[in-house]
Amino acid sequence: MTQAPTGLPPATGAWREADPAGQRRWFTSADHVRLEGGGTLPGYTLAFETWGVLNADRSNAVLVLHALTGDSHAAGPAGPGHPSPGWWDGLIGPGKALDPREHYVVAPNVLGGCQGSTGPASTAPDGNPYGSRFPAVTIRDTVTVEAALTEALGIETWALVLGGSMGGMRALEWAVSRPRQVRRLLVLAAAARAGADQIAWARTQTAAIRQDPGWHGGDYHDFPDGSGPHTGLGIARRIAHTTYRSGTELDVRFGSTAQGDEDPLRGGRFAVESYLDHHADKLVRRFDAASYVVLTEAMNRHDVFRGRSRDALQRVRAETAVAAVSSDRLFPPAQQHELARRITGNPARVIDSPHGHDGFLVETDQVATIVRDLLHRTT
Repeated sequence: MTQAPTGLPPATGAWREADPAGQRRWFTSADHVRLEGGGTLPGYTLAFETWGVLNADRSNAVLVLHALTGDSHAAGPAGPGHPSPGWWDGLIGPGKALDPREHYVVAPNVLGGCQGSTGPASTAPDGNPYGSRFPAVTIRDTVTVEAALTEALGIETWALVLGGSMGGMRALEWAVSRPRQVRRLLVLAAAARAGADQIAWARTQTAAIRQDPGWHGGDYHDFPDGSGPHTGLGIARRIAHTTYRSGTELDVRFGSTAQGDEDPLRGGRFAVESYLDHHADKLVRRFDAASYVVLTEAMNRHDVFRGRSRDALQRVRAETAVAAVSSDRLFPPAQQHELARRITGNPARVIDSPHGHDGFLVETDQVATIVRDLLHRTT
């Protein structure tokens, strides 16, 4: 149920209608973007998908923001253009917490990504891939361009902005930097700034990619044989996925059992190794290593207090819920409790899950309860 957006101001950008393979749309702007780190991007494109229709007073819009390797396909089946079902399919759809019959749901692909938005693999003005020339971006920069998309959609305020992990960082930055445009806010499994532990885990991943001989300084996108740092990206994904799940879950699911009839004594794999190999192979087939580096480093730079006072969170005017995952070892619940207390004065909501950081994606029923509660609050 994807409808064309309304209210496009002609001066700010241009639309391309939905691609038959995947229902993506594209917002293209020729405006130069001055980035927080000092670089400039000479125009950009954001891919996005929508569900529902913007109502007459434009009060029913919901902004859904994805995590590191997510994209605009938050809901819907797998198919051409989308190798996997929507990553929050249990949350968006008729009868679900974000019902397109009531809400106009918008999910953009992040700037720097590789699923339709401008990123390192995109063509630069000189006709060659950006590659290593793609500038460093921050979470604040991604919100800047999402705000331009918002204006082009004719949306003055979002009824709700929500996301988990990197999406939670973006949602929080929206509420801090543009408080009048966010009526309700849901931050899942994220913090006000990246911590040393998160930065350390991320650094091992980007180092694995950069040390792959196929990296070539980030300039590999136009190699005719399709070579690139695929091995390094696979290693990065194995490291990341281990932090996304809990140790208890891995022990319960796999223990130290062998994979099928493989014998670890004779070079075979353990079942947990096969599990990590599977997720690495899936990501390598659908994601660009340079985008992985750009977005991982954007997460490392996340800090809502940078250039602001220690009271920056007091800028938030939205009705706010912060939620932690009970078994999250990447963004431990203590970080969400601190964030929630500084915004609302109360502890964070807790999603009870054995699945670790990925619990915000897995436990859609619990997330839906929080979303419904927020949407019924008067702002």
